[in-house]
Amino acid sequence: MNNSTKWILLGLLTLVFGVIVLGNTVVASLAIATLTGAMLLAGGVFQFIGGLSIEGMSGKLFAWVTGALMAFLGWSFLSHPLSGVISLTLLILVLLAAGGIARIIFSFQMRGTGFFLPILISGILSLGLAVIVWGNPAATAQLLGILLGVEMLFNGIGMIFAGYFARSVES
Repeated sequence: MNNSTKWILLGLLTLVFGVIVLGNTVVASLAIATLTGAMLLAGGVFQFIGGLSIEGMSGKLFAWVTGALMAFLGWSFLSHPLSGVISLTLLILVLLAAGGIARIIFSFQMRGTGFFLPILISGILSLGLAVIVWGNPAATAQLLGILLGVEMLFNGIGMIFAGYFARSVES
């Protein structure tokens, strides 16, 4: 099997998993929070252990405190995945709002150029998404799963096109 066929098959498989994720967005959101918790817990433990080899008390203390905080946050996500989903969704909401406001402000510095309107619209859409998430508590449990599913669909489509491109270059 050549590389282009592998890319196409991997893209199709990613598309299928993306559809499955979109069919179970709440479960996918909980899985994301659980995986995030496991990674934070492991990272915190490694950071704490790594702090043992640091010279100087201030460096050790910093590594131990941040490692302990990461481990605690990871344990919290693992113990209460729904709270983890809410926390991650609120983080996304803040990032959407901040990015939207920043792009709106930045767009006015581009007034009179062809970039003004696209940047302004992009900022307004990001801010609008933040408002939708804020105003729809039911979306909180689904947002992470929806974002993952959509990303998997786009990623699958990209891999399929990459496979067809590789096939055209091979021949």
